[in-house]
Amino acid sequence: MMNIKLSTYLLVAMATAITACTPNRQEESQAFKVDNPFGNALVPDMIADASITEFDGVFYCYATTDGYGKGLETSGPPTVWKSKDFVNWSFEGSYFPSATDQKYWAPSKAVKANGKYYIYPTVNGYMYAAVADCPDGPFRLARGENKFELPSTSSTFLQIDNRSGIDAEVFIDDDGQAYAFWGRRCVAKLDKDMITLNDKVDTIVTPRKAYSEGPVFFKRKGIYYYLYTQGGDERYQYAYIMSRVSPMGPYEIPEEDIISTTDYKQGVFGPGHGCVFNVEGTDDYYFAYLEFGRRSTNRQTYVNRLEFNDDGTIRQVKLDMKGVGALRKVKRDKKIKIDTIYASSIAQPLDIKPMKDSLFKRTEYFVPEFAIDGANGSRWMPDCNDRDNWIVADLGCVKKIHRSEVYFVRPTAGHAYVLEGSVDGKNWQPCGGHLDKQMKSPHNDTLQQRWLTR
Repeated sequence: MMNIKLSTYLLVAMATAITACTPNRQEESQAFKVDNPFGNALVPDMIADASITEFDGVFYCYATTDGYGKGLETSGPPTVWKSKDFVNWSFEGSYFPSATDQKYWAPSKAVKANGKYYIYPTVNGYMYAAVADCPDGPFRLARGENKFELPSTSSTFLQIDNRSGIDAEVFIDDDGQAYAFWGRRCVAKLDKDMITLNDKVDTIVTPRKAYSEGPVFFKRKGIYYYLYTQGGDERYQYAYIMSRVSPMGPYEIPEEDIISTTDYKQGVFGPGHGCVFNVEGTDDYYFAYLEFGRRSTNRQTYVNRLEFNDDGTIRQVKLDMKGVGALRKVKRDKKIKIDTIYASSIAQPLDIKPMKDSLFKRTEYFVPEFAIDGANGSRWMPDCNDRDNWIVADLGCVKKIHRSEVYFVRPTAGHAYVLEGSVDGKNWQPCGGHLDKQMKSPHNDTLQQRWLTR
């Protein structure tokens, strides 16, 4: 359980316990101030393998949901984060209900064809094609019965002798021909039905030969770009090749072919599996990537601008955790400034140990201030033994509050909560929340006005 008290005072009670570990007292932890080492992650959750696209002025982010504590043995459910401005993101429920309890990784971008939308996730280690009437879903398997069995079903995307494969990405060229790319540098043409691959699977020849996954493919000004990962953990990086002829090549090897790699000065480690997208109607391109984070499957995703030289080659990305801000102008409600914030307890700082790069060093903090700093990468978390946890946001004086938004850690697990308000910090009245567990983010409440005025 977690409670949040916000004042002119408001109280939220949340219903899913969240990690962390050794008991500690709030007053001891709040005796020092710490900086947020995580900057502004893309969404308020741990995600990886992001595929971002835009339909009708709305950005969609399909991704692997991280942070479930069992490494590569599990994942969170399929959720698509949506935003009109690229700053404020939300989701509600699962866009692929039949896959909710499966190990769901690395969905492709949704692509529009045949009057429908197609997506290509890796489920239980195998790629599948799924289809829906809109990019929000609900998606269902595009071939065969809409259910999953372990380890795989007859509905897999690959219908060849070796059906295993991960990290599909689909590109539709200007002439309507679709191509599928997936891990280990594989590529094949895709029939018009968007689920049948040409029998001939080619391997893209790249100058760097290390294990590769998370392919990214796009076209800009007549040039085709193929991005492929190298390595993993803190040493994850992206290289690329380019073609002026076809998605099947032949490819040119740029002199400077690494576009993302660890930046020690910026504290960005292992920038890996992500995507490239551009804003509709512009020549503005962006590079999204997972960051090494808390080892294994506890990653967050960041976005930086992707820039090109006059000859079409890609400049190495200037990595940072600041984010790129709003990509579309959207009118938003004015935020109320919080005077003081405090909580029932605080999780102990967590030191992250390096895996293969001895220079990696990071400590996570979970102080209450991180709940209101406006950054998606940071978070307040209570001590794991605190079963009656709460957090109070004191506005300093009585103010009218029209609406509240509450973002939970591990939002795809679902949460229930109670929201209360007070004008004196002593007498509390219910003003929002819900007792049933709901899988969405944020949780919104239109507040009762009577306790907000004297």
